[in-house]
Amino acid sequence: QDSLPLIGQTPAMERLRHTLRQIADTDVDVLVTGETGSGKEVVASLLHQWGRRKAGNFVALNCGALPETVIESELFGHEPGAFTGAQKKRVGRIEHASGGTLFLDEIESMAPSTQVQMLRVLEMREVTPLGTNEVRPVDLRVVAAAKVDLGDPRQRGDFREDLYYRLNVLTIPLPPLPPVSLPSVSL
Repeated sequence: QDSLPLIGQTPAMERLRHTLRQIADTDVDVLVTGETGSGKEVVASLLHQWGRRKAGNFVALNCGALPETVIESELFGHEPGAFTGAQKKRVGRIEHASGGTLFLDEIESMAPSTQVQMLRVLEMREVTPLGTNEVRPVDLRVVAAAKVDLGDPRQRGDFREDLYYRLNVLTIPLPPLPPVSLPSVSL
């Protein structure tokens, strides 16, 4: 547990590790910001592993990798017959993360219609799978990651401001990656 999954001994990395240890046992939702490759998923995983939710599931979902047509089913689950091809019940990622941590990577790419539903999940801590009126309570910590500054309206684009404020209980900005200098090679 005390191995250093966050590489580096710079003051910024030491502060980051200290911050993660301080907040790991809290249940506040967290927004992690940083450039691609800076370790946002590592941070989310450490918050889960170092906190009291470690016995629950750590469920990661890349919001930018799933088409809008399937993300609702992935997040909220569905009942048989909810849509063409839905032959059996499927527990969604949100419900599967109950008791643990839900990591939403590239949250800035989530479709506006899904943002509305995610806002409700964060406010009410409940989920309604597709094809049912049954409301199911969920107990989870949400860690969302963005590679843009969602606090800046120009960068936020069509990302909902109210969802940003709901996720922005605690923001962890990751330090930029150091420049890589490659040795020169003569051909």
